[in-house]
Amino acid sequence: MTRSLDLPALDRIDTLAQELALLQDRGKRRIAILGSRHVPAVSIHLVELVSRSLAQEGHNLITSGSQGVNAAVIRGVLSVDPARLTVLLPQSLERQPSESREQMERVLHLVEKPEHDELPLPMASSLCNQEIIGRCDQLICYAFHDSETLLSSCRTAEDMNKVVSLMFFD
Repeated sequence: MTRSLDLPALDRIDTLAQELALLQDRGKRRIAILGSRHVPAVSIHLVELVSRSLAQEGHNLITSGSQGVNAAVIRGVLSVDPARLTVLLPQSLERQPSESREQMERVLHLVEKPEHDELPLPMASSLCNQEIIGRCDQLICYAFHDSETLLSSCRTAEDMNKVVSLMFFD
């Protein structure tokens, strides 16, 4: 019995080869993790575990400074090695909620964007996510199906030939 295989389009073969090579690479990567602010508690623990594990493997993690997924990433990496974490804020530290500011006190590599303080938060967050994606090799994103900013960030990462893992809460 013969079987036909669906092969990727010729213009996707190079991209597929790059993605497979990155997934098989045992070297250390720069992994961005982004996600929703409003997340079920069980999922928060999973994000912390994944972040902690990636940091223990020696990867460098990049995230933003909001509550929810990003705060869980920060907690996870800080529990292993604060030097493995970079946090890019969408605006200045003063514009962040007090609980975020407290968490940022332990972050060694903190990038603020005071020039975005006058922008609406969704726009500042989108610009921040673009910069985070530009700095990473791979993006892990935890989102809901209606998380427009995060889904747009995933599309941007795919357009930049980054490996993207998108997981939905709903």
